[in-house]
Amino acid sequence: MIQQVSLDTLKKLDYLAISPLMRDRTVYYFFKRVLDLTISISVLVLMGPIMIAIAVLIILDSGWSPLFIQERVGAERWTRKGYSYWQRTTFHCYKFRTMVNGADESVHQAFAKVLIEGRDVPDNAYRQFKASDPRVTSVGKILRKTSLDELPQVVNVLKGEMSLVGPRPVIPYEVDEYEKWHKERLAAKPGITGLWQVSGRCDKSFDYMIRKDIEYVRNQSLWLDLRILLLTTPAVLSARGAA
Repeated sequence: MIQQVSLDTLKKLDYLAISPLMRDRTVYYFFKRVLDLTISISVLVLMGPIMIAIAVLIILDSGWSPLFIQERVGAERWTRKGYSYWQRTTFHCYKFRTMVNGADESVHQAFAKVLIEGRDVPDNAYRQFKASDPRVTSVGKILRKTSLDELPQVVNVLKGEMSLVGPRPVIPYEVDEYEKWHKERLAAKPGITGLWQVSGRCDKSFDYMIRKDIEYVRNQSLWLDLRILLLTTPAVLSARGAA
């Protein structure tokens, strides 16, 4: 939803990006939302039985709630006097649980810090970390490998907190480690899939991921969104770069 805000008020906000509104994007965002709603509703209807089966498997495997809910960073678009602004927000992101109950979050937080700082980190470090993470359950490994753990995020899309296509929503403590130029990747509604995901996923460096997301942010169009959606299926089926 496009909101209005004065320039004086904007100066006091924790904005993610500010740029001239070179053309009216109202039509693009309208059809992007229509696409999000159409596909998300279809996924819920068609994949509903599979999602129920996954939930049962998680309960049988670990005995805990099948859903994992975590605070993630999102963004709201504001426009005023020929400029477009993206305001940082947070929301509750839904996933199927892939870890043991009460998993120590500091393990991932420490890794994220090293990954972002880029200290002697190989390009596939993220995939190696995910593959060897001792907190992941046996069912969780399969869900991550097939990306089925992200199916509940269609609910986030329906709520308007996410889009089908966009930069992946990140955890607040990751954003706290970002350099200034990294934050441009957040100047768009977070998505379930994106340009980075169809370009190598976990086999690429953190900076590569950032640059791909910024490339998407700067070149958003309905055609690009459709292209990414079409490329997502073979990327998921091949498990390219997944862990």
